[in-house]
Amino acid sequence: MTTTAPAPTAPKPVEPGAAPPVPERQSLSRWIPAAAVVAVWIIVWTLTKGNDTLALPGTARTDLHDRLTEFQNDLLAGRATNPVMQFTNSIADALRGAVEWLQKMVVLPSFPRPVPEIGWLGVTALATYVGLVVANWRIALLVLGSFLSFGVFGYWQDSLDLLIITGISVVIAVVIGLPLGVLIGTNKRANAIVTPVLDFMQTMPTFVYLLPIVLFFGIGPSAAVVSTLIYALPPLIRIAGFGIREVSTTTIEATDSAGQTYWQRLVKVQIPMARKTIIVGLNQTTLAALSMATLAAFVNGPGLGKPVLAGLRINDVGTAFVPGALIVVMAIMLDRTTTAASERAEKVARGGGGNVRVRRAMIIGGAVVALVCIYLSRTYVSLAEFPTYTIGDKVASGVSDGVDWFTDTFGGATEWIKDLITNQFLNRTQALLADSPWWLSFIAIAALAFVFGGVRALVSTIVCLAGMWYFDLWNDAMKTLNMTLVATVLVMILALVFGVWMARDRRVDLGIRPLLDAGQTIPPFVYLIPVLALFGPSRFTAITAGIVYAAPAAIKLVADGVKAVSPTTIEAGRSTGQTTWQEITKVQLPMAKGSLVLATNQGLLYVLAMTVIGGLVGAGALGYDVVYGFSRSEAWGKGLAAGITIVLLGVMLDRITRAAADVRRDDGPTTRRAFNIRLPIGPPR
Repeated sequence: MTTTAPAPTAPKPVEPGAAPPVPERQSLSRWIPAAAVVAVWIIVWTLTKGNDTLALPGTARTDLHDRLTEFQNDLLAGRATNPVMQFTNSIADALRGAVEWLQKMVVLPSFPRPVPEIGWLGVTALATYVGLVVANWRIALLVLGSFLSFGVFGYWQDSLDLLIITGISVVIAVVIGLPLGVLIGTNKRANAIVTPVLDFMQTMPTFVYLLPIVLFFGIGPSAAVVSTLIYALPPLIRIAGFGIREVSTTTIEATDSAGQTYWQRLVKVQIPMARKTIIVGLNQTTLAALSMATLAAFVNGPGLGKPVLAGLRINDVGTAFVPGALIVVMAIMLDRTTTAASERAEKVARGGGGNVRVRRAMIIGGAVVALVCIYLSRTYVSLAEFPTYTIGDKVASGVSDGVDWFTDTFGGATEWIKDLITNQFLNRTQALLADSPWWLSFIAIAALAFVFGGVRALVSTIVCLAGMWYFDLWNDAMKTLNMTLVATVLVMILALVFGVWMARDRRVDLGIRPLLDAGQTIPPFVYLIPVLALFGPSRFTAITAGIVYAAPAAIKLVADGVKAVSPTTIEAGRSTGQTTWQEITKVQLPMAKGSLVLATNQGLLYVLAMTVIGGLVGAGALGYDVVYGFSRSEAWGKGLAAGITIVLLGVMLDRITRAAADVRRDDGPTTRRAFNIRLPIGPPR
């Protein structure tokens, strides 16, 4: 998110050869007490390290964890009589029935009818026709190629299962989210009530949804749909509400003067004028749904996530690569389709849309072809069940061989990088955070929160730290915090280097930005595959996956922030003879501090969102605790406690960075202009 700040006043002329003007830096003084807190922390740590760390050996559980597990067992035992469980059971049955009906229509040959109601040819033709209707012929070809790739690589059923889960979730999200978006867009009181709920939903890491959802909805398709819905709902509500609020007040007043009612204003003015923004929200919701539907493999949700998870569990990159690549293909297909639909809706609303006769002929002809294909796929078995191909197996084998060659050839270099980061950064900072007595880390973190964010950040931090202590996972929380902070530092280094480069060179921006857009389209689960191939299972692997996931958003925020610095200010500095380095460090970066803080905030939360996924590849700590709670019923309570602890960690980091931005906003005229933004909670969807 970026905003256009008012242009700063140009600095006073400086004599030739004199030092260039330096923006005000009132916030620099905060680093002095912060350094003092860290120094005292290190001194006390050297005398007390290893004491009262609250570390649990291995898979040990505490009484609190066992009580949470007993709570789950009691709910499950009373499933037949508990009204809440009966209600959730009925929802689960309805969702399961919807998924199975669609599977019967397009996928599974195991139902009473020997082939699907609509075979692969009919499904492919129908999807291609939808792409033509909502967008254009180019999108139709993209959809056609994507669907054919699902079958050619041997994952037709898993791909359609993933689309079914995603589609049902998006439809329900639209039914629920669009009215809520309209409500918060037209009612300030409703906006004040709903926004904190959306904040909480977007702060919570995705895996944390799954434990309570399994409790109330069981495992399988119903749990997959519910978890996907919860994850995908906030973007549509937020963006639709924003679009409706942004409708010109002049337009509304002009139409109100004609005596229109509330519903007429909403249906004929606000929603049509916010159509493009609403479709952007639908795009974000669709991609979020696809991402979560992939992760739903952990609760036995059908789809491509299952073979990816199977490959990761046995550390077979080749097995995980092919379905992972198909997930990327599906994400690109959905992203481009919804984006093109948004652009077409805008053109039609403005009276464009190309040659109407040609398009009408294409739509009618496409409908005829689609109906013929559906008829053929219902008539001939060979056109109902996708032929068996071995291309996927060959590609998987080739990828495995390539990974083996790469690791044999460059294993020394990758191992050196891993050891360098682990020994010089991870181990050192973890020793301070996790090996300190819990009370020392508690006090030190609270003090740093107060230094950077003031009283507001201090209160939130104390509450969150107290929650981490209460749930008996303090040591694991500190290890997770350590990995998150180290990864965020590396993310911000990349963001500064590439963001400034993009902002200062338009050709670099044009070359890198499409790669960043593609990186944000890929579901996070898929990032583990290449990283695991390079570094094997370890903490560093999890951190690297988090960096790859978080870097695109941070780089774009820094680039946009630096690019927004007033050209007048830059030219005034150049007139004094300052060097490129001085221009970057003394003008552009200080003036873009708001974007830097926003990038840091988003980088932290993106990295934290990968915590549990990283637990699959040796990250340990809270990520492993959640995964362990999934895999062992007797450890469900520990998994839930770990999930809640991750939420507390995310809320604490988010509140500190937001409060730090607000404090800096009041530091002076320069920083007040730079920080004229409001930080969102959680990674943008």
